[in-house]
Formats: sequence, C-alpha cells, structure tokens
Amino acid sequence: MRRRSSIFGLWSFVIWSLVSAGLALGQEKPPAPGAAKSVKIPPVSERRLANGLTVASVEKHNLPLVTVQLLIKAGANSEGDDQAGFADMTASMLTKGTKTRTATQIAEAVESLGGSINSGAGWNSSFVALTVTSDKLDAAMAILADVILHPKFDQKELDLLKSQSLDGLTYNLKQPSFLANYVASKYSFGEHPAGGTPDSIGRISRANVVQFYNDIFQPDNAVLIFSGDVTPARAGALSQKSFGSWGSPKVKNVLLGAPTSVPENQKPSTEKRNQILVIDLPKSGQAAVTYAKPVAAIGRSSSSYYPAIVLNSVLGGGYSSRLNYEIRIKRGLSYGAGSGFGWRADKATFATRVQTKNQSAAEVAELTLNELKRLSNNKVDPDELVPRKSVLTGGFGRNLETTGGLASAIGDLYAFGMSTSELNAYMGRVNGVSADQIKEFAVQNLKDGDLIIVGDYSVFKDDLVKRFSKNKITVIEADQLDIGKPDLHK
Repeated sequence: MRRRSSIFGLWSFVIWSLVSAGLALGQEKPPAPGAAKSVKIPPVSERRLANGLTVASVEKHNLPLVTVQLLIKAGANSEGDDQAGFADMTASMLTKGTKTRTATQIAEAVESLGGSINSGAGWNSSFVALTVTSDKLDAAMAILADVILHPKFDQKELDLLKSQSLDGLTYNLKQPSFLANYVASKYSFGEHPAGGTPDSIGRISRANVVQFYNDIFQPDNAVLIFSGDVTPARAGALSQKSFGSWGSPKVKNVLLGAPTSVPENQKPSTEKRNQILVIDLPKSGQAAVTYAKPVAAIGRSSSSYYPAIVLNSVLGGGYSSRLNYEIRIKRGLSYGAGSGFGWRADKATFATRVQTKNQSAAEVAELTLNELKRLSNNKVDPDELVPRKSVLTGGFGRNLETTGGLASAIGDLYAFGMSTSELNAYMGRVNGVSADQIKEFAVQNLKDGDLIIVGDYSVFKDDLVKRFSKNKITVIEADQLDIGKPDLHK
C-alpha cells in the first residue's frame, strides 16, 4: 500500500510540474491566433408558391436533422406604442392550441417525433420554428401547418400567457439591468419595449390577437425556410402540400402601427444631451450602468454594418473585449461588461451594459465613457484587431453548424430584404474592416449618447456628482416611472 501511495504521489508531482510549466509558458506569451478559416454555405434554393409564400431551402446532409422556420416579415416594429407586446403575444399563442389540438397535444405530438417547436417575435420579425429528424419531417409539417393556419387563440390560454408575462415583467422591472434597457428603449431610442409594458399587456384582448394575426400572418408576408437534411424538391413538395391552401389576402394587408408616428417630444434628441438619467431603486443589491445611443440612417443593409460589428467586438463583444477587461478583469468591478447593436431596416440602436456594486456605479460610468472616447481618439492596433475579428468569424461559423442557427441566419436576411448571398460574403467583409473605418464610425455615431444608471442613488450620489460635475443629472424614483409619459413620470 505504501509503495502504491508513493508511486501515486510521484505521478501527481510530475503532472503538476508539467501543468505548471505549461501555465508559466502561457503566461509569458499567449499563442498567436490561427489562420482565418473560410465557411462555404451551400446556395439557398428559392421558389414562390401561387399564394405568394416564399420557400427557401439549403441542404446540409451531415446530420439527419431538419429545421423548418416560418418567418413573418413583421414584429414589434408593426406595433404602435399602445400595442407594445402584441406581436410577441400573438406569435407565442400559435403553439397554445389549434382548432383540433390543445397546447398539451401539440407539445406531446412534437415530442413523440423527437422534435422541438417554439414561436415568438422580435423587433423586426415573428417566427415559428420546428426541428426534427429528417425521417419525421412529413408528420412534423402537418403539425407546423396546423399551428400556423388554424390557431384557436383560446381565451384561457391567453389569460394564462398574459398572467405569466405580467408576473415576469413585474419581477424584471425590479432588476437594475432589465430596467436600464427598458428605460433606454423609450428615453434614448424613441421606441417601445418589444416585450410590452404592464399597461399594454394588460390591455391585450383575444380580439386584438386575432386582428394582429389576420393582418400580419399572410403568405405574401412570409418566408418558409428549410435547413438541413432536405432537398429543394422535397422542401417544395412539402410546402405546397402543407401551405398551398393558405389564402392570399383579398386586400393588401396593412401592418398595425407601421410606421408609428412618434410625437416630437418623444423622439430621440439629435442634439448633445450631455446629461445623466438616474432611476433610483432604493435598497437594490446592485446598480446597472448603460450608455445608450440611437444610430440614425445606418440599417442592417448599410455598408457601415461591418465596421459597426467589428467595433463592437473590440469594445464589448466578449470576455477579452475592452469593457470587460477594464471593468471585470483589471478592476473586479463586475461579473461582466459588454455592448451591442440592435439592427433595424434603416437605423440601429447601440448600448453598453454593466452591472456593478452601487458603490462603484459612478466609477464604472466613467470607465465606460473613457473606453468610448478611446475608440474615437485612437485607431485600434492590429494586434488587437485581428483576434477581435476572429471572435466574430468564429462565432458566425459555429452558429451555422446547426440547422437552427443556419435557418435563423437566413431568416434575418429575408427580414431585412437582403440577398442570401450575404452569408458567404460575411467573413470577407469582416476581415476587410480597417482601423480607420472603426475610428470613423465611432466619431460619427457613438458620441453624445445617454448615460443611464439604475440603482440605489443614495449610495453613489456623491461620487457621481464629483465625477460628473459638468453634467445635468436627472433623477426619477423607480416607483414613479412611466415610460408612456414624455417626462417618464407617472
């Protein structure tokens, strides 16, 4: 026993020594990024049914899986402010029962096929997506068609979904990070929260959902996307069988609330606001710090899209980004810091996000603004730019490895009216972005945004005033907040 223990101890020492040597070597000089890999996506086959439904398919036969996604080219952008949440509620209700199947029966039928189904809506589109093995595709298409063409919109299911949505929203509105984004949607971007407000969700009736469905879910406003182990011929035949009877609208459908007329006093200011908005949430455990800026006239199809996403990769797109390095890694002030763009057809939204201790909220706000200024004042060094591009291209390639990711990527292009050839152009365009383009984008589009801080104001008030003595600070009590009002006050 003693000999076996000594041998075990010797090997433990050897392994520990090798690992330690490897770590020490890694600390001296991390390995250089590998050569960029290319991703070749098969061409997307497209056809159009007589009723106007576009059918798109892309073959990927490495696994016997197929994802079918019905994309509706309208989402929260089709709502007026008083209809916030209608699109997501309507899409979510599709899987809650049809004229012949209950919600439970739909779930059980899909589960029996070894598949999954989900539905919902974002800002630009609504969707229903189903994934199954390719040998179960015919049976799955019958369920998908039933869900899309024959929804029941049962009152009890709607009441349950509304109750769940309101419960979730009530909880989230007490969370600093969620509340910061919620406020930015109206205060900075002049939009409404895509998921709705307590008032708008409470107002949703079955008649509202039926009307929204009838106006939005039309074949000439939809794309049926197949990705995976399916041929274009099979996709076309199944589409005709399942959706060929989907009636075309007798009158050109008018999207609800699109475009929405926003009152002048609720539109995002184009002037230098140079002010800070604090939502006072007494006794909150942490504070959220957000910098929000609308980006006008640069939509998803703009040539500026690629400089923007590379800039974001540098600033806040991952663990090694500048914001996360300065705030989490270097100073330990947060579990994570990042940033992102929200893309629209003809514009975009930009926001940073950090959650920190109330005591460090003002410091984090200052650090965030310093990193934004650095993008405008200095070009990104090649040693930093190359790996940040690799983060984007690597993530893009991994996403397209799944049938669901591929269908989603294709759907995004259709939602914005873009060519599917953009998939194969992505990597080259990301790698073609220069440091000069990034700096120019930052100078032109990211200055003079809004600094929004949600937390216990009494804790960080003095430090905030000290660090931002030249800025106007507006404070709103969280329980007095109403984003439906021009001044955000009840």
